[in-house]
Amino acid sequence: MFKNKRILLGVSGGIAAYKTPELVRLFKKSGAEVQVICTPSALQFVTLKTLSVVSERQALVDFFDEETGMWNHHVNLGLWADAMVIAPCGSNTLSKMVSGQCDNLLLTTYLSARCPVWIAPAMDLDMYLHPSVQEHLVTLQNRGVHLIDAEVGPLASGLEGKGRMAEPENIVTVLQSYFEAPNNAWKGKKVLVTAGPTYEAIDPVRFIGNRSSGLMGIEICHALIEKGAEVHLVLGPTSLPVSEDVHTVRVESALEMLLACQNLFPYCDVGIFAAAVSDYRVKEVQTEKVKKMNEEWTLDLIKNPDILQTLSLSKQAHQRCIGFALETHNAEAYALEKLHKKQLDAIVLNTVGENSGFQSVNNSVKIFTKNNQQFASDVRSKSDIATLLLEKLDDWKILD
Repeated sequence: MFKNKRILLGVSGGIAAYKTPELVRLFKKSGAEVQVICTPSALQFVTLKTLSVVSERQALVDFFDEETGMWNHHVNLGLWADAMVIAPCGSNTLSKMVSGQCDNLLLTTYLSARCPVWIAPAMDLDMYLHPSVQEHLVTLQNRGVHLIDAEVGPLASGLEGKGRMAEPENIVTVLQSYFEAPNNAWKGKKVLVTAGPTYEAIDPVRFIGNRSSGLMGIEICHALIEKGAEVHLVLGPTSLPVSEDVHTVRVESALEMLLACQNLFPYCDVGIFAAAVSDYRVKEVQTEKVKKMNEEWTLDLIKNPDILQTLSLSKQAHQRCIGFALETHNAEAYALEKLHKKQLDAIVLNTVGENSGFQSVNNSVKIFTKNNQQFASDVRSKSDIATLLLEKLDDWKILD
């Protein structure tokens, strides 16, 4: 499973650190070499001696060995590894990773690592749900760090909810899937993705838009890159960063998005249309800011072209189109109607909830295909949803 693989296991402070000897044991049992690096606070919950014995390598915590004066070379450690896993990753370490702080050996090694990095957060329920923690998780994922999401269950505080570190078996399974992933249907495919909102100008200052952040489409792009696809993103207005590996065209209006897609789609194998495109635009855009004078202001709106339908109905035999739908009522019926009317190969139905949908790092979806296959997810991070979507489409042979 992990034969000849070298894994750096970072351990930060938190009660979940008691699970790390078992995590090391499982990695070793599967054939990996494991080097453990602890933060000083981690040693309040697990000992260096225990981790050294189970890993068969001296577990590290300091920059220098106090007895020999030898430097624990963080750059060499970062170059040595095939994968780095920080489990548990507490709020303090998470925050420092985002800001680039390096006041301990674990953080300096993380900043030096050229291998894929996974984090397995662990903290109490309210800490995990705090906006700053959620923003940090999104930031690191946008930088390419993989999230092994926290699990739901009893917490050390006595509360019950999301915040438990993923069980060691589940962490091992995630990395196993990464290392043992066979050549998949996405490898070498040219994929067009749309993401974000569109803004329809009223005047030079005002616009009509929606609440989409673009995160779901961006996560799909990152998941496609990991699977070896060539990705072209047409992105509406958003401040979220996008990997340099994604060929990105930034647009503002629905008409601009349509034109960009028409230029790109003929050369692509697959289109994944996750953008929240404005249905209407202002009939007459004012060239100067409209002054606030009247008690009422009426705007004449005209329908925007349906980008998804336009491209899907023009696709060639080898091309595939996957659409997204967001509905507030009769959701499945409307999604299935779009699937058939627009001659899509699959459609992804978004839900809008307290902890999912627009402006959230999480989502839950239902996927329907033209061949009557269906799948419903639970609420997961949008990164996980993106990977799940691609795997389901691959399993269902949608790209064949």
